[in-house]
Amino acid sequence: VQLQASGGGLVQAGGSLRLSCAGRGDTLSGYNMAWYRQAPGKQREEVATISREGYTTYAGSVKGRFTASRDNAGTAVYLQMNNLKPEDTAVYLCMVPGYDWWGQGTLVTVSS
Repeated sequence: VQLQASGGGLVQAGGSLRLSCAGRGDTLSGYNMAWYRQAPGKQREEVATISREGYTTYAGSVKGRFTASRDNAGTAVYLQMNNLKPEDTAVYLCMVPGYDWWGQGTLVTVSS
């Protein structure tokens, strides 16, 4: 499966963005998925996961602000990000746990 994240951009603090992760080559419906982010000079960190059944987990720093979801067709997963903060600035990537498949990331920049 080839993954491609999109939807990043520049937003002011308090704003919202919705990231998408599209899969090519296979449907995503059979896979657990995860969102990671990597800020400049920092280690990559897990932001959210969503299971095949739609169960979600979140990092403490984003809980209550970010929501992971997936479409019924299995073509994409999403990350709705609300009340964004400057510390959310990072490249966001989607991946398939267990297979170590990573997509190209999308840059999110939050200005104060």
